[in-house]
Amino acid sequence: MLLGEGNDSGRYMQTNQDAAIWGRVGNNVVRVGYLRAGQILSVTPGAGDYEEFRFGYSVGFIDKGHLAPVQGARRVEDSLGDLNKPLSNQNLVTWKDTPLYSAADATSPQVGVLAENLRYPVLNKLKDRLNQTWYQIRLGQRLAWVSSLDAQQDNGIPVLTYHHILRDEENTRFRHTSTTTSVRAFGNQMTWLRDMGYTTLTLYQLEDYLRNRANLPAKAVVITFDDGLKSVSRYAYPILRQYDFKATAFIISSRIKSHPQKWDPKALQFMSVSELKGIQGTFDIQSHTHFLHRVDDLRHPILLSRSYHNVLFDFQRSRRALAQFNPHVLYLSYPFGGYDLKAVKAAGAAGFHLAVTTVKGKVKPGDNPFLLKRLYILRTDSLETMSRLISNQPQG
Repeated sequence: MLLGEGNDSGRYMQTNQDAAIWGRVGNNVVRVGYLRAGQILSVTPGAGDYEEFRFGYSVGFIDKGHLAPVQGARRVEDSLGDLNKPLSNQNLVTWKDTPLYSAADATSPQVGVLAENLRYPVLNKLKDRLNQTWYQIRLGQRLAWVSSLDAQQDNGIPVLTYHHILRDEENTRFRHTSTTTSVRAFGNQMTWLRDMGYTTLTLYQLEDYLRNRANLPAKAVVITFDDGLKSVSRYAYPILRQYDFKATAFIISSRIKSHPQKWDPKALQFMSVSELKGIQGTFDIQSHTHFLHRVDDLRHPILLSRSYHNVLFDFQRSRRALAQFNPHVLYLSYPFGGYDLKAVKAAGAAGFHLAVTTVKGKVKPGDNPFLLKRLYILRTDSLETMSRLISNQPQG
């Protein structure tokens, strides 16, 4: 590829010194690494003192003072036309400052460094003569290589599932129920996430990840609560707000109360209109259906025995009922994790973008958006167990 032929009306420039690069990751612009002096990349005019360049699925920034016209007849190396190939559905994740090489060879000249705690899209993977895996990436319309010794393949984002939270001393009825956790355990888990540097994502961000539309941190997690129980506003909300964490509340819209109920830890109580409005800002309100959160005489989810039109009507009714809290009700949690092809079809027809199940696993680009997996962290699980579940390791 000749100089000056960068995509998006960009022009190739050359770094005149080791230059820090910044990029949009999640909702923030952070330092994402640096390029060594003499590196060529395609840039477009940016605001202020910065030029912009393509960084993953979003935009990066580099100081104009760190760029100069390309010297001599140097060109961007792309003998196989890889710059024009579409990105794969795979990412790498960095846990440390990660060297970028000019070839799939650790003895090749270094291009620069990717910072820690990044997810970054991969163009290709290959193995060298020593059977070591290399990841090919595109940055500023030029190629670079990352060794699998320095980064991992992205194994997906964990979506955590919670329902009910009680203090140990008041939990006399639900102690042996797997969907009930303790205030102490939940607080310890959230503190661990904070201390380990995790970012909590909204489902809008998870959708962007699923559809390859945004850069996200390597340490990222989604927190969800099913049903809309009063204990969520009483116990979970203050803890999440303390850490400025974001979460999603999947609400059974027919069970929303007109007025708050007097607290009774021996009953399954549901949030009221005012309580739901009170947790907004921390919680995003989404759908857990309207009337379909029930089981039949055989203890099977009734969603499975209802007609397509009944299911579709319920999904649509739920979206309308929840619009008073959120004009963008785009996500669904199937009741009791029950779904079939009819429910999947109805979810799309009702206007949902994603739907979550209770199947164990993480969410990866390319997954069926209406069959997304989640993880349970139980009251009795240790923080070591939690770390093992949500870390970037393949799920067995």
